[in-house]
Amino acid sequence: MSDEKEIKQDDVAVEEQKVETVDEKILRLEAELKDANDKYLRALAEMQNFIKRQTKEKEDFMKYANEEVISEFLTVYDHLKLSLVHADEKVKDSAWAKGVEYTVRQFHDLLIVNGVEEIKTVGEKFNPAEMEAIEGTGEKVAKEIMPGYKLNGKVIRAARVVLE
Repeated sequence: MSDEKEIKQDDVAVEEQKVETVDEKILRLEAELKDANDKYLRALAEMQNFIKRQTKEKEDFMKYANEEVISEFLTVYDHLKLSLVHADEKVKDSAWAKGVEYTVRQFHDLLIVNGVEEIKTVGEKFNPAEMEAIEGTGEKVAKEIMPGYKLNGKVIRAARVVLE
């Protein structure tokens, strides 16, 4: 009988070990699940950030893709405006001058529709991020030598100015 008691006690001890092992296994699996869930959430967040970054880069590309062409057009636009400013008094009322004036107005409207805006300078406080001082040392702009422009808020050509 004592052999049977020992066998039963051994069986109980083995069963207790199995119960502890199952509890330990549950804890281990719960920890692994938590770790896997954390990794999943991190990967998901990284993917979402990647998609946002790609979307922003694509939007920026679309916004500024035509910057180079617009910069070249701005030179022509400025020359057309200058031709009107420096035209003879006799010519200012001619059909030719009216045609150039109309073309300048169309050009201006086209630039605005495409996100281009002229930088305001005369009488404004000097802003080195948008203006280039040709001469003078004051803080206010006295004269504009060449207009500056922004494309969707980004300076594509700084205004050249004379300070007071």
